[in-house]
Amino acid sequence: MKKQYEAILFDFDGVLLDTEPLHFACWREVMEPLGVDLDWPTYDTRIRGLSSDGLLEALRHLAHPPLGIEDVRAVYPVKIEMFRRRVLSMNNLMSADTKQLLEDLSGYKLGVVSSGRKPHVFPLLERAGVLHCFGAVVCQEDVREIKPAPEPYLRAARQLEVTSALVVEDSEAGRRSGHAAGFDVLMTPDCAAMPSLVREWLGMKPLHIGRHADA
Repeated sequence: MKKQYEAILFDFDGVLLDTEPLHFACWREVMEPLGVDLDWPTYDTRIRGLSSDGLLEALRHLAHPPLGIEDVRAVYPVKIEMFRRRVLSMNNLMSADTKQLLEDLSGYKLGVVSSGRKPHVFPLLERAGVLHCFGAVVCQEDVREIKPAPEPYLRAARQLEVTSALVVEDSEAGRRSGHAAGFDVLMTPDCAAMPSLVREWLGMKPLHIGRHADA
């Protein structure tokens, strides 16, 4: 018998929207003039999922000798604007499979829990046409400690007024955060696999759309 949950709590980047490769490409481009040749394995294991301050600190230590923190802070606004411009020009922000999953989960309370900032998360959910699906959206500004601390997922659960939830994650920090909050965690390797994995976990009927919807 499948376990019953009151809510499903989704990570953002890499789970609902596949924006991590674009974040990587933008960081790679702005860090190259500073002498940092950022590759995907390094970004994936040492940069991804960090808070803004943690991310800048990690990036500066990729140079030898380490860059001054102000050097990295100076390119941060450039990266943010580069990402914003590029992501808003994308036509396929969210797959049709993911949109259908969110519709089919209408019997659950839904939340988004991200280590990103609100100006990054809210516009993309709105542009994808799914912001209305979520009763809670917890971002970096909402908590004192981001993942892997349990606070982000606990805050989302409080906002939704639930005590049992399934967390859907793609990062180790997210997995630890969900477990520390006392919730089951379903790991997905990427956005494409996520809808079918959630359906299987919850005992839902499989869905095979196999296409992307414009967002």
